[in-house]
Amino acid sequence: MIFEKLKPQVETIITNTKKTVDERLLDICKLLETHIDYYNWVGFYFTNADKKELHLGPYVGEPTDHTVIPFGKGICGQVAVSNENFVVPDVAAQDNYIACSITVKAEIVVPIFVNGENIGQIDIDSNTPDPFTEADERFLEFVCTQVSKIL
Repeated sequence: MIFEKLKPQVETIITNTKKTVDERLLDICKLLETHIDYYNWVGFYFTNADKKELHLGPYVGEPTDHTVIPFGKGICGQVAVSNENFVVPDVAAQDNYIACSITVKAEIVVPIFVNGENIGQIDIDSNTPDPFTEADERFLEFVCTQVSKIL
């Protein structure tokens, strides 16, 4: 499966200390968006706990106006509060969804933990209806664990 092939590449990106953290995060976004057909927007959001909001980090895909997201708002904001993965098979069926693009049909958000604290998340939008499986969740949890090592 594609995820098993990508894991060593994620590890290689993470351990490349010649690049900054943001450069490595962007490389991960590019890797996932390029190699997984239904990953159409891949990005990171990071927590500003004092202001109770998320700030957009490196990403690939269509530009977004959502550079700051309050905790509790949208899928990303809900994950900032719940500390749990959130898989949305159909964004149109979600009441608390922030539309980034009319082409987006599904979304998955997985939190990043450092020392047990939710410090951010990886956010993936798909233009394919209901594409995400448990395998996506496990793979993205792996990615977030690797990312947490450099934050």
